[in-house]
Amino acid sequence: MSEIYRFDALKARKIHFIGIGGSGMYPLAQILHSEGYQITGSDNNPSPTVDAVREMGIPVTMGHSPENIVDCELVVYTAALLEDNPELLAAKAKGIPTMPRAKLLGIVANSYENAVGICGTHGKTTSTSMLTEIFLKAGKDPSAVIGGKLASIGGSGRVGKSEYMTCEADEFRDTFLNIYPAYSLILNVDEDHLEYFKNLENIIKSFAQFANQTKKAVIANGDDANTLKVVKSCKTDVVLFGTSAGCRFQARNISENGPYFSFELYSDGKLTGNIDLKIPGKHNVMNSLGVLAAADQCSVEIKDAIEAVNAFQGAGRRFETIGKFNGFTLIDDYAHNPTELAATISAAKLIGCKRIVAVFQPVTFSRTKLMLDGLADSLNMADQTILLPIMGAREINTYGVSSADLAAKIKNCVLTDGFESAAKAIKENAAPGDLVLTLGCGDVYKVIPYLKDLINA
Repeated sequence: MSEIYRFDALKARKIHFIGIGGSGMYPLAQILHSEGYQITGSDNNPSPTVDAVREMGIPVTMGHSPENIVDCELVVYTAALLEDNPELLAAKAKGIPTMPRAKLLGIVANSYENAVGICGTHGKTTSTSMLTEIFLKAGKDPSAVIGGKLASIGGSGRVGKSEYMTCEADEFRDTFLNIYPAYSLILNVDEDHLEYFKNLENIIKSFAQFANQTKKAVIANGDDANTLKVVKSCKTDVVLFGTSAGCRFQARNISENGPYFSFELYSDGKLTGNIDLKIPGKHNVMNSLGVLAAADQCSVEIKDAIEAVNAFQGAGRRFETIGKFNGFTLIDDYAHNPTELAATISAAKLIGCKRIVAVFQPVTFSRTKLMLDGLADSLNMADQTILLPIMGAREINTYGVSSADLAAKIKNCVLTDGFESAAKAIKENAAPGDLVLTLGCGDVYKVIPYLKDLINA
């Protein structure tokens, strides 16, 4: 190449994205397109994200076909892609370099001088969205790569003109080890993705490696025992946040107002301001506190950070109110493992409804098998559960597990065979005054159009 591009490490200007409509792919395509790269893409499913990509002038083909691999110098693919994908096979047959999305994310994020990598088993999308809002409020003009949709930026990504970047750093298959951020925010460390990590000890090791790849400062949850293990031998400066003594940023005098929480923010022992959250759940006290500590490290005026946090109303599929149907309220949430399900159902209970009906889609056979008891315990916090079949995603069911195994451990459970039957179960079981939660990290939200059709019929 004769010209120098920001991401010159790619060694390519014409790049094809397989699965460009994914929430993780879209912001990367958006950023590269803005920098002058020639982007094409393909996807199996029409979606608002695909529409947004096309509106940028990027051609997108529906369906995966070898014919889509024509005029490109690099092919980027998602982790969910199977090895026999026809476009991936075509690229390899033609000798065109291929790259997983995780590696591309690292190349992009590593080029920003003030990139913040937000990691943790829980709360990444909410916290990345919140920090993005803070940077916007403070005039930092950030780029952003978020794992969910943020209304204020119209999607999961944003292209800024500064050296600031917010980046959701996912531990899945060690994706975040491709990133060497200026700052990292570690929200918490818990068991998940055990089909890959095998045990909590290995998860802690990976988080510790990510922390040691941080260039300027690690902002870490001082209340979380596993996070403290992660940063115990950290070579980078560590800034702790939490409620416990020794944390530089503290939440004190936490109070509850229905599902919402307020607290006094202290930094270095001094009262800095009052936080009144507009996002539900006590877990968001720690998420917001970590984000405020990260903003401080990035030279954001505390008044701007507090104002942005107090105004923040959440990201897509994070306790997102869909509406009222036949007298019951429907809320959609991404919770998919035992800890997240428990936190979401606990927050829902604070709203003051008659009953909570959990509509859950397990995602991946491995998680369902390895966390069967934990999933059941959390779902038993609801008054009734409606279960969908397991979404295998990238896996083949070698575990011999099904949703029936989970249903057997849950009281008052209705087992369904898909979106339409789940919608029927909701209509038949949810009563006025109930709160229905659609839960899962797959496509459980697709039950909602079926439900609307049934109710409007």
